[in-house]
Amino acid sequence: MKHLLTTLFLTFTVSTFADVPPEQKPEVEHLLAFVRQSDCLMIRNGNEHEGEEAASHIQKKYDYFADDITTTEAFIEYSATKSTMSGKYYTVKCPDGKEMRSQDWLLEELTVFRGNDIENKE
Repeated sequence: MKHLLTTLFLTFTVSTFADVPPEQKPEVEHLLAFVRQSDCLMIRNGNEHEGEEAASHIQKKYDYFADDITTTEAFIEYSATKSTMSGKYYTVKCPDGKEMRSQDWLLEELTVFRGNDIENKE
């Protein structure tokens, strides 16, 4: 009986902690590096942030919302889409003058990364 209770407790405890699956961790790591190394500025609540600062902010939100994040797309949604305080969407402004929502920017990069990953496996 004691063993059964321990097993149930561990099963319940493990299932309550979510995060991206191990096979998607490289995608999250790639997106964080992509933001960190980008020449684009992330605009949050009207303030511009360079790559390192933007990636640090995204990482903090990822850590905070980890229990709710189960896919790379959810990582983008929870960590890099909009301010939880103001509800304003984050945007990025790149050197070419192009400005877009950070969510769209990161989803585009995720698609590129996944395409490259598939090509590398073939």
